[in-house]
Amino acid sequence: MLWEENIPGGTHWSGLIRRGTALRITDMEGGANLSALFYNPEDKLERYNMPDTLKAQHTVFLTTGNVCYSDMGRVMCSIINDTVGWHDTICGITDAQMIEAKYGQATFQTHRNAMHRNGKDGLLVELAKFGLGKRDLVANVNFFSKVIPDEAGNLSFVQGHSKAGSYVDVRFDMNVLLVLSAAPHPLETKTIYQPAAVKLSAWHAGLAEAADLCRNACEQNGRGFVNTERHYL
Repeated sequence: MLWEENIPGGTHWSGLIRRGTALRITDMEGGANLSALFYNPEDKLERYNMPDTLKAQHTVFLTTGNVCYSDMGRVMCSIINDTVGWHDTICGITDAQMIEAKYGQATFQTHRNAMHRNGKDGLLVELAKFGLGKRDLVANVNFFSKVIPDEAGNLSFVQGHSKAGSYVDVRFDMNVLLVLSAAPHPLETKTIYQPAAVKLSAWHAGLAEAADLCRNACEQNGRGFVNTERHYL
């Protein structure tokens, strides 16, 4: 183990994760939502691309074997193990107006660390540390959350999808600036503001080998890994 860190519910985190490092992201209480963005720290204009990630792998959600593509066709990270089975890619993040409308107002001036935080502001705080801002917000991954459509295309949040102790292992195939928010999912059905904490546990996993599950999940992934490896030659 390289290091471990807890992210309290509602708070935010960012850091540089080196190529070949893996993170186990654990839902500590059940019902967590962890919104994630990925950027190339050497060229921050390169970042996670949701449309390419989904269409390349013919999926609408992420789980074991899936990868996250950058807008340059490179594999930024891979899901090498997952006890949850479904991670939302399409619903985005909450903003201040959404949180206040759903849970009421609780500011730092009145509630201190128990204030009601939202996903957008949390991500912007972290992005600002690296010279990024609103224009750099893109579609994100919501780890631990699941939404399903009905026949009319309306999305419903699946309450209780992730249990306490559930985890997902993410291997980083590029050097990645990782930006996280543990604020509630936009479609969360709870009427009380109770975002769950998550734990990050990092270790050295090495690079994807020829028989790697994620590399061989589909032909496009194989090409994506080749693009990534050429980038680091």
